[in-house]
Amino acid sequence: MGPGIRAPGIRAPGIRPARSRDTRYPGAGRPGAHLRYDGSAAARARPAAGPSLSITNHAMNIDDAHRIADLDALTALYGQPKDTSVLKESATLHPNYRAFIRAAPFVALATSGPGGLDVSPRGDAPGFVEIHDEQTLLLPDRRGNNRVDSLRNVIADPRVALLFLIPGIGETLRVNGRAQITVDPALLDKLAMDSKPPRSVLVVHVETVFFQCSRAVVRSRLWDPATQLRRDALPSTGRILRDLIGSGFDGEQYDRELADRVKKTLY
Repeated sequence: MGPGIRAPGIRAPGIRPARSRDTRYPGAGRPGAHLRYDGSAAARARPAAGPSLSITNHAMNIDDAHRIADLDALTALYGQPKDTSVLKESATLHPNYRAFIRAAPFVALATSGPGGLDVSPRGDAPGFVEIHDEQTLLLPDRRGNNRVDSLRNVIADPRVALLFLIPGIGETLRVNGRAQITVDPALLDKLAMDSKPPRSVLVVHVETVFFQCSRAVVRSRLWDPATQLRRDALPSTGRILRDLIGSGFDGEQYDRELADRVKKTLY
């Protein structure tokens, strides 16, 4: 492995799934509380599920008679996967799977932490997730909203999952593993774009990788231009912020400045 990369130390065999807890900060839900963020956003301050996973506050109550709650019941419902669904899984980045990663301009990063689960979009030019070796991926952390939800989670629980999407391709690629955050200067310089290095790099030690069949993409017609919406078919981000924050927020100005702001802050 190259400088600054140390994979074996991230296995942490004793890790258990993080326990959920109320992560509300003082004042969550009050006007202005949104201006403070410490990893415990008000969106996560929702009632915890009861023992039977039945949530009655603004949620559907599942009848126990119809609830699948153990592996035997699940297997009875779905049966066993086909051999090919199991045999496609690899513990290393097979050359065929590397081709998908090099072609992908977009990946969804899933993490888990004390505040719950999170999934975050990451995107750049195809191949922006670099293949370091047959079991290591390098994911640069470009500019974003600075919530760092994913990175907070990785510090608490190194388990991650990646879902790679390629425009026009039905199959997706799934990668599971464990990650570390590094600010190694050599890696930051190597992964710079427009002469601007990422703030940090996520070093992912791959444990399993396999392709997902195209059914979901085909059913959704995800890449079909005929299904694409105009942006004005949905509320603008300025309107969303205005409605959530209140009349004191100028949503129209936010929208007017958005395109230029995004262009100037890509890297």
